[in-house]
Amino acid sequence: MPKRQRHYSIFHPPSLEMSELVKTTLDHDSTDMLIEKWLDHRSSAHDAYHEWFRDVRERRRHHRISAQLKQIIAWNKGEFLPENVFCRTVDTGRLIPLDRTWTTHVYHHHSMSERKLSMLPVVFTMLPELMLLRGMHDTGCDEIFIIVTDLKRQEMDDVTEYFKMVCRHSFGTPCKPSVEQRIQAEHHRLCHKLLAQRRTPCFPQIDLTVRAILYEKRPRFFVLFSHQNTSYSQIFFTHPSYIPDEDIFYDYPTGCPNPCCTDDCEMIRFPRRGLETAPVLQIRVPKRKKDGSKVSKKLERVRQREMCNWIDCDVCFWQGMNHDRDHSSGESSSGSSEGSEDSMEVKVNHGQLCSRCKLVKYCSSEHQRMDWEEHKRVCVKM
Repeated sequence: MPKRQRHYSIFHPPSLEMSELVKTTLDHDSTDMLIEKWLDHRSSAHDAYHEWFRDVRERRRHHRISAQLKQIIAWNKGEFLPENVFCRTVDTGRLIPLDRTWTTHVYHHHSMSERKLSMLPVVFTMLPELMLLRGMHDTGCDEIFIIVTDLKRQEMDDVTEYFKMVCRHSFGTPCKPSVEQRIQAEHHRLCHKLLAQRRTPCFPQIDLTVRAILYEKRPRFFVLFSHQNTSYSQIFFTHPSYIPDEDIFYDYPTGCPNPCCTDDCEMIRFPRRGLETAPVLQIRVPKRKKDGSKVSKKLERVRQREMCNWIDCDVCFWQGMNHDRDHSSGESSSGSSEGSEDSMEVKVNHGQLCSRCKLVKYCSSEHQRMDWEEHKRVCVKM
């Protein structure tokens, strides 16, 4: 008997198999090539990102980091290369370099393939942002998802508010009839508006692909990219703890290629003011009884951990629940936790703090020696 065809519905979980968008995958080698190209471009032209990293470096020299789990960007030694710039991860508290690559899945309209347009410029346009967001996570960011659109600025604003409303009220849980009518009315309005402007892909395909990625892939973040010169690209996060710290990124570059630009044009909507400006699409997951039956759907739980800085070590010194709430509904985070905890050894102690930089901890002197080849690129006396 043939498998029953699933139909698109704005109130039911979709599947990526239903999407008509073309998926182009850029592997780790492609990412390495783009990073090398970006570094060459930086060395031959004015680059606001390099100046920002340099300013962060100068600020850190005058402000000692006191909180062990606080987000930090550390460039203490060597020339400006990803392997010399370190970032504190929000999930394990490790200090790791930005040289770890990733696989990028770019979803786009079939007309771009027919015109033989490469997706490399899409990733290259926002490469510094992707490097930083990837570096903020020890796990869960080996794959990054980008959806390419041609939305204009106001259209991107409207689509962003739509997805925030959908995830707030109907993502993984039934919603009230009045809210359902609001969602349906806004969906129809956006469909007709983008159709009248001949936007590609159409809004139903954007909606289907975004929600399918959220349901099936559980990303830490994803990007709704626009190649319109008068618009911007939006970065969506799936939990408040994944958002960059505004104390560090308040003056992050806007992405405008014009070095003389004085307007806040924001080609890439990076959350420079933290949670105030970042769109958060929190995921609701089913909570199950021991017999496997579903009982309710709660916001996905995220654990903050402090682990041994040796990348292959599973020892955790401390772990706690991130008690960020759903700011729209007031509901506390609960449900299934991310990552595997079965293989993780929890030690109720403070670990061995690096006596020189005081930025990382180890479970043993042996692991500290094993990590030294990497850590020595950032370790300076505080």
